[in-house]
Amino acid sequence: MLALPRFLGKALARYLSTPRAGAQTGAPPDPRKLLQCLQPGDVLLVEGSTRISSAIKYLTQSTWSHSALFVGAELGGRDEDGHAYLFVEADIVKGVCKRSLAHYQRYHTRICRARHLKDADRARILQEVTAQIGNQYDLKNVFDLARYLFPTPPVPQRWRRKLMALGSGDPTKAICSSLIADAFQNVGYPVLPIVTQQTGLDPQARAIAREIFQIRHRSLYAPRDFDVSPYFEIIKPTLARGFDYRRIEWAPSADSLY
Repeated sequence: MLALPRFLGKALARYLSTPRAGAQTGAPPDPRKLLQCLQPGDVLLVEGSTRISSAIKYLTQSTWSHSALFVGAELGGRDEDGHAYLFVEADIVKGVCKRSLAHYQRYHTRICRARHLKDADRARILQEVTAQIGNQYDLKNVFDLARYLFPTPPVPQRWRRKLMALGSGDPTKAICSSLIADAFQNVGYPVLPIVTQQTGLDPQARAIAREIFQIRHRSLYAPRDFDVSPYFEIIKPTLARGFDYRRIEWAPSADSLY
């Protein structure tokens, strides 16, 4: 009996991972510039073009549907086309696996970088994520997300975040954002925590608010959280590698042709 849900889950995962034409809004970056900017520990956000990407983007009201962690050449191995593996991600079909840069070169992406992350903590994050290679994707999450595709329902925005809080909760299964967010939170680095403020009873101390950071549950994390997080920098390859607007060669406008 357990084999049938597993079989159906894999079949649904393959269907939902099929690319759809025209599903992206942004332009892919130059892969050479992207690689020159990446550092171990960077989070790469991806605007996917699959059916399940559409569900995630709808529920999170975001451009980003997927996230991967950049490890670098030390990850080792190559894909079937000979490209070096550089990233770790949780794939809907393959589970937690290695990826090359070529896998993302057709997609609109964004680099998110933790600010002032200590080397020891970065090493621990990389070790924790790579240790999960081979774990399964949370297929219960696949079934849950599929419900919001046929057709896409008018879900109020305040409820959409809770709709992402799905899945089995099994630590040996993962979705892309929780895989990475857990690793950062385990070294005490915030992604998008719940922040409350406490004030002292002394009238003179009431003006001084003490922020209390609470770890958000792993099932509530989405790729967009790295983008909107106040603790991650956005790295844009075009600007990071030196941009001079005066060197742009503009095409002549239509008016100048007459």
